[in-house]
Amino acid sequence: MAIVSLSFPDGMLKEMDTIQESLGYTGRSELVRAAIRLLMQDVKEKEGLSGNVSAVVVATHSEENEEKVTKIKHRFDDIVRTHIHNKITRNNCVELFLLEGPAKSVARMAEEFQKEDAIRSVKLVMI
Repeated sequence: MAIVSLSFPDGMLKEMDTIQESLGYTGRSELVRAAIRLLMQDVKEKEGLSGNVSAVVVATHSEENEEKVTKIKHRFDDIVRTHIHNKITRNNCVELFLLEGPAKSVARMAEEFQKEDAIRSVKLVMI
């Protein structure tokens, strides 16, 4: 098995250790492998989408990152049917996008949010 060196911010390491302990992973490497398997499965599912689809994307972020969300949204205006923004705490926001259009565009929008470090979480739900 190959060894890969990775760097993580301290806050992320603390969260990883908490997850590792609560889910019973034997070490950080096992946890990272499981996370990468989930990512690979997600990529395969998105690549398998075809035709026109309807979906919901939910993204969370801090208030100061609103501009990054808006920039991504505007790149996909052609598939955004509804966009709801709500503050869930004083500094935390949730965005809900109802999307309709080519499957590849829907998947690409979700991927753009996932790649953005300023976005805390992203969920794509096909409907």
